[in-house]
Amino acid sequence: MQPFIKIIAWAFLFYSAYCCFLFFIQRRIIFPRSHIPYSSEDEKIISGVEKVWLDIPSGKTETWFMPPININPSKPVPAKSTPVVIFGHGNAELIDFCAEELKFFTRIGIGVLLIEYPGYGRSEGSPSQKSITHAFNEGYKYLVSRKDVDPHRIILFGRSLGGGAVCALASNKPSCALILQSSFTSVKSFTARFLAPGFMVRDPFDNLSVVSRYAGPVLIIHGKNDDIIPFSHGKALYEKCLKGKLIAYDCSHNDCPPDYAILRKDIVAFLTNAGIIP
Repeated sequence: MQPFIKIIAWAFLFYSAYCCFLFFIQRRIIFPRSHIPYSSEDEKIISGVEKVWLDIPSGKTETWFMPPININPSKPVPAKSTPVVIFGHGNAELIDFCAEELKFFTRIGIGVLLIEYPGYGRSEGSPSQKSITHAFNEGYKYLVSRKDVDPHRIILFGRSLGGGAVCALASNKPSCALILQSSFTSVKSFTARFLAPGFMVRDPFDNLSVVSRYAGPVLIIHGKNDDIIPFSHGKALYEKCLKGKLIAYDCSHNDCPPDYAILRKDIVAFLTNAGIIP
């Protein structure tokens, strides 16, 4: 009996050491900022982008605002009439990578605010749920202080990890719609992959809890063959929504959407049906 007890004790010791290792390394897994190919010298100059630096406890965070393009200069846009998308990118992206693809919003009269995660790109600090939430809260405050923004038409759009960022914002700031692309129910749901207990997760990003209480319309976009965040996450989020719509594409995670023209059409239809844009 004694050898068996020794085996159990050693197994418990190794498992405890493994969990301690995961506890300290988990943010490198969730926020792989050091693996993003980027140089400060590669900063793109994008027309129509207004750069703003937000002050949060962890340091300065870079933010880009893209105002809508006035397609009819003879009819100036009235003050406080502009809806705006607040966008949260994936964990292996930077705002530098996302501006061009989001410009379609500006062409249909919607502004875009891209908020960088602390510790990513040129932003100071370190990424965590707390620091990212600080950054997005400050970005929201900046946005509603602008005279050209309609505070009643703020749309939250998050891709992958960005879904956690915008859901955290949605839990404490008003918005008119929520869009989650290839996002997850919560970070805790992945602990089973690592044979680890859920309580050790430092940045839970509980999206499922947020969408279950969110009063506005929610659009869930997910790849049927997603090999990083399984389609079951998108389905679970949709089933918890009070006013949800699920769009499934034949794609995986990093190739979602398979056709950006279709994604743009689906988002415009969602915003139109919700009465956010004409």
